Amino acid sequence: MSAVPRETDQFRFDVRVYYEDTDAGGVVYYANYLKFFERARTEWLRRLGFEQAAVAQSEGRLFVVRSASVDYHRPARLDDALVIRSRVARAGRASILFEQSCLRDGELLAAGRIDIACVSTPHMRPAALPEALARQMRAVAPA
Repeated sequence: MSAVPRETDQFRFDVRVYYEDTDAGGVVYYANYLKFFERARTEWLRRLGFEQAAVAQSEGRLFVVRSASVDYHRPARLDDALVIRSRVARAGRASILFEQSCLRDGELLAAGRIDIACVSTPHMRPAALPEALARQMRAVAPA
């Protein structure tokens, strides 16, 4: 992961761990961190004014995960209050690389890099990000 981002360059999303999120050992199942990260990215886009269903309909664009990697540091458990932090590491013409972390009381539990591709709805081929979104993503991406 890169240097700690400025508060204005990242998005915070709060998550509570429910029973359904845990495995037989009472800890958050590893794949659920990807769900937490997905929710955080979706809510960030929503806050920026981009509802994914509306973008698909009006722009003919979908966002798909191209690759994901997660490093797990400490377990989260039932009823934990978690914070998901998301930042744009790179904004390309047809992709956005997010760096995301899951914290509990400031302690890093998991860190991920999720590469999102923008594709056209009819062909599922790479397509340019909607211009308004691209401008906003480039504005918060490191130089």
